[in-house]
Amino acid sequence: MCIRDRVSNAEYMGLFVVTMEQHKKKQDNKMREIQIEKLVLNISVGKSGDELTKASKVLQDLADQKPVLSRAKYTIRSFSIKRNETIAVHATVRGEKAMELLKRGLKVKDLELRSSCFTQNGNFGFGLDEHIDMGIKFDPATGTYGLDFYVVLTRPGLRVKK
Repeated sequence: MCIRDRVSNAEYMGLFVVTMEQHKKKQDNKMREIQIEKLVLNISVGKSGDELTKASKVLQDLADQKPVLSRAKYTIRSFSIKRNETIAVHATVRGEKAMELLKRGLKVKDLELRSSCFTQNGNFGFGLDEHIDMGIKFDPATGTYGLDFYVVLTRPGLRVKK
């Protein structure tokens, strides 16, 4: 049985107005504002050496900070990856720079992401096939690399809650 069946039309509209006012109060609450905590950019090359150095240079140009090298956790013989071999670079960006890079990345994706890109907490990630889509000029000596974006969202007070 619907609530509309139990109350008159005027009472139903009154209930609707109250819920809309409550919804507006929730939106005005500063503690409910969602913010970007960090943006992690990752380029996974799969092997160490010159390719990894070039990928590091690309990420440094993009993020304006020195990237961190990532190591393999396991040996994977089919991919010729050894344990503790450096195979990727990543950089964590925060603040206005993160927002700018995220906008540029989403513009490449036409501001659309699949639902499978999102976690239950609202964090999301997506990838680009070529880093030159971000507006970096193509350099034949460097080549092109795929780029992964991971966005972590937060609210004020969430850190205290944990």
